[in-house]
Amino acid sequence: MVKITDVARHAGVSPSTVSYALSGKRPISEETRLRIEASIRELGYRPHAGARALASSRSNVLALVVPLRTGIHVPVAMQFAVSVVTTARRHDHDVLLLTQEEGEDGLRRVADTALVDALIVMDVGLHDPRLSLLRSLDLPSVLIGFPQDADGLTCVDLDFKAAGELCVERLAGLGHRVVALIGSPPEVYVRRTAFAQRVVQGFTAAAARGGLASSVHPCDAQPDAARRVAEQLLREHPALTGVVVHNEAVLEPLIDAFEQLGLRVPADLSITAICPDELAASLRVPVTSVTLPSTELGERAVELLMAKLGGTEVPGATLLPPRMTERASTAPRALA
Repeated sequence: MVKITDVARHAGVSPSTVSYALSGKRPISEETRLRIEASIRELGYRPHAGARALASSRSNVLALVVPLRTGIHVPVAMQFAVSVVTTARRHDHDVLLLTQEEGEDGLRRVADTALVDALIVMDVGLHDPRLSLLRSLDLPSVLIGFPQDADGLTCVDLDFKAAGELCVERLAGLGHRVVALIGSPPEVYVRRTAFAQRVVQGFTAAAARGGLASSVHPCDAQPDAARRVAEQLLREHPALTGVVVHNEAVLEPLIDAFEQLGLRVPADLSITAICPDELAASLRVPVTSVTLPSTELGERAVELLMAKLGGTEVPGATLLPPRMTERASTAPRALA
């Protein structure tokens, strides 16, 4: 194992100078720093994590707070987690994953133990009870999600309101006049989860602007629930020809249910969705969708945290515009 003394000998400097170059505690000349960096690369030296943390008064660990509550689609949550972990490693940081529903107490416990340098918080509510604590902590934080009041916070997310609008506008542009949103499980709305509420806002606003008849239907993430919602929609809205789906788990069961009930996709019913591209493209009927950019959002969250840890000012709000990909599930409304 290469030691700091090996680097010092190779670079022709003292071990303390190498330590200063790594920690930044004392200034050294640019020439010396470059020589030390060249020796580190050539020898393959990696600073011991514990020593590095002591030198910088940091743990080099980020906390990712993603409570796996009921109604959360775990595969998508894990896509965010993988992106955060991968990006953090590029910055030589590890990630502590916190999945329990612990609220303010859990955040305070993590902050008080000095286990982590900063926090990334997911599953944000419109009126999230954790916000006042996040504003008061010394630890930097980034939210993947937008509460109703984002003052004093750093937030990044897909513009879910615009995504809901874009899905409706696409259906309206194809001539559809009666549309429905099949949304997240009911408990997600009960918790006032921000992203789900934003989609509803965008859906209803765009439908009203376009003069479309519309309705919103929460749906449990189970195939039998998809069947029940499909039956309810056709019973209550027999003129329905356009559907927006914001519930990854029931996309395929919904297509199956509607077709079993006599509606062909897209000849009789056009479907758009907000979901990961790989899911939309893999279905039996590939679905026109607004992509859920989990990889980009995870990267952005970590980059914002790294900038904050480095003392750089960052924007309080980062909203990614929705991007739609046309696939086989949408078509012009068939004329009676």
